[in-house]
Amino acid sequence: MSEVTRWWWIRHAPVIGSHGRIYGHDDLDADCTDRALFDGMAAQLPADPVWVASHLKRTHQTAAALGASSPIVDPDLAEQHFGAWQGLSNAELDAARDGAWHRFWLAPAHETPPGGESFETVVDRVARAVARLTLEHRGRDIVAVAHGGSIRAALALALGLEAERALAIAIDNCALTRIDHIDGAHAAGAEAPDGVWRIVAVNLLPSGLPPRWRAKG
Repeated sequence: MSEVTRWWWIRHAPVIGSHGRIYGHDDLDADCTDRALFDGMAAQLPADPVWVASHLKRTHQTAAALGASSPIVDPDLAEQHFGAWQGLSNAELDAARDGAWHRFWLAPAHETPPGGESFETVVDRVARAVARLTLEHRGRDIVAVAHGGSIRAALALALGLEAERALAIAIDNCALTRIDHIDGAHAAGAEAPDGVWRIVAVNLLPSGLPPRWRAKG
């Protein structure tokens, strides 16, 4: 019988102090004061999962608000590094890029900000982390508290999407995205799991709670 590894992706709570600016890898605190929201989120999660988070503290604060104590830290699950763009407002970035515009994100998936990384790079590193953790925790529930960019990247992997197309997927703060990996045959020592992905839910909030936050990071 095939093993199913269930990924429960949660985007971190809204950050404090961003003031509408691009934060990416900036290590800002998260606002985890909405107990009704976190109680509703926790009720949707499985018992005894493997908890993982990026190295940025907003994911650890969100995980703690959901009842996790010591998540596995994987920097490959971090948000896109926007380099010199971090700290800029959208208007300032538009001016710096001579008015170049993107319909969903800060820039096309292939564009690398000065001193940063492209979204295509994010997709590659998140795919590495997902492959590694799926092999290590085969058949388990994995709750990954991460970022809008890294969750889009995971969906790009599961759906076989080009990075640019994945930028069209909306991911709200504190929303749940669930994807399952269904095992195929794979050789011992393989670096990536064989099998198929199944999309169970995208951008789901506890019943009665509307999407309230949309921000990059």
